[in-house]
Amino acid sequence: MSLREDLEKQLVRFEELEQQLVDPAVLASPGRVAAAAREHGSLAKLAKKYRRFKAVNAEIVETQEMVDGKDSDMREMAEAELPKLRVEREALWDELLEMTIGGEDAQRTRIVTEIRAGTGGGEAALFARDLYEMYKHFAEDKGWKVEVLDLNATELGGFKEIILGIEGEGAYREMQYESGVHRVQRVPETEAKGRIHTSTATVAVLPEPEDVEIDIQPEDYRKDIFCASGPGGQHVNKTASAIRLTHLETNIVVQCQDEKSQHKNFAKALRVLKSRLYEAKRQAEHDKRASERKTLVGSGDRSQKIRTYNFSENRVTDHRINLSLYKLDAILAGGVQPLTDALIDYDRAQLRKDMGAVE
Repeated sequence: MSLREDLEKQLVRFEELEQQLVDPAVLASPGRVAAAAREHGSLAKLAKKYRRFKAVNAEIVETQEMVDGKDSDMREMAEAELPKLRVEREALWDELLEMTIGGEDAQRTRIVTEIRAGTGGGEAALFARDLYEMYKHFAEDKGWKVEVLDLNATELGGFKEIILGIEGEGAYREMQYESGVHRVQRVPETEAKGRIHTSTATVAVLPEPEDVEIDIQPEDYRKDIFCASGPGGQHVNKTASAIRLTHLETNIVVQCQDEKSQHKNFAKALRVLKSRLYEAKRQAEHDKRASERKTLVGSGDRSQKIRTYNFSENRVTDHRINLSLYKLDAILAGGVQPLTDALIDYDRAQLRKDMGAVE
């Protein structure tokens, strides 16, 4: 799907939502209204910009016809107007390119971020915790809201897995680049001989869909309730509040036990399940058009080794764009922006190259 086709699709969806928001059947359901309003709001900026771009394009066609016409007065007026319209069209196209870095989900403000320990045992779990702290500080600096949806901690204070809900302007556009395998090279505190160990953690950044995008009914999944447990197997609480959901068609399994409330854990688990289902649906669509966005770095391939964190050199290297920054300490403290900016710049250049002229 080309950028133009993607923009057209989003404009069609935006206009569908405009109709829904004045539809009495939708207005009678507060839940449907809220979901439609949220999705409408997330698409509004891009859709309105593209609608204006189409209008200017149509004006250019009409004005060019006047220039080619026989009426000398109209031709003179059209010749004066045409350059202004072309300048506006170029500016709008540049703005649309900027807004669509990150693909069809670029404007998402809500994401689910999953961090899991990889190879390296306890050291990998500690590294997963470091990544969590890095993203938490980064999000706080951006003014984003961060919520722990699920957490599986180790006795040493690391994380086997932690799932976050992040909400804020530009959340997916910037965080999408974190999906993949992160590798750390450092001397663990437990290493007596000072040998450098290599461990990994994986990160998956999933756009969180609106309720109207993923329709999931209670009969679509199995719900299991059990007692939450912490490091070493001890109970976090004695009531059965942890929730496990198994989607019957895809066999996707999610569980949440971070809250003491069964109701809250269920709501969080459902959010994660919907995000994973949306991601699976999106991936299936992308696989059908395998050439789409191949050159772009924000592909989200979880098996791809994207970055190395080398403590002895205070270095972070992003392997996708061959960028090394010698300020690992600042980056782990939340200073991810220089990496994000470099990746967005790369995507921007590739997108401009691939999309070509505005006509």
